[in-house]
Amino acid sequence: MLAVPGLRLLTLLPRRGPPQASWAASAAANGAKPAGPGEQGPPFDPGLLEILVCPLSKKPLRYDESTNELINEELGIAYPIIDGIPNMIPQAARMIGKDKQETESQQT
Repeated sequence: MLAVPGLRLLTLLPRRGPPQASWAASAAANGAKPAGPGEQGPPFDPGLLEILVCPLSKKPLRYDESTNELINEELGIAYPIIDGIPNMIPQAARMIGKDKQETESQQT
């Protein structure tokens, strides 16, 4: 193993006290089922919108409480929020109403 000057290895410090269970583990212990696509899990923190941007366009996102998704209106995609955590993987996003918006504008 080569020694690199100025590089220190970090070690894990032992935890003090009992380990804390995650929200999902404590909910499961209490008999709660994990939230599905139409169900609400822990709430999304709207304060995250100040720091989150779309990974594709780097533009701000809008939170849609009715669908529990983060919306990029410019690209017409919606990122799901699962158990209060935004899933910002582009492959997990779904396409939203660009077609609907275009048909409405053609009708008027």
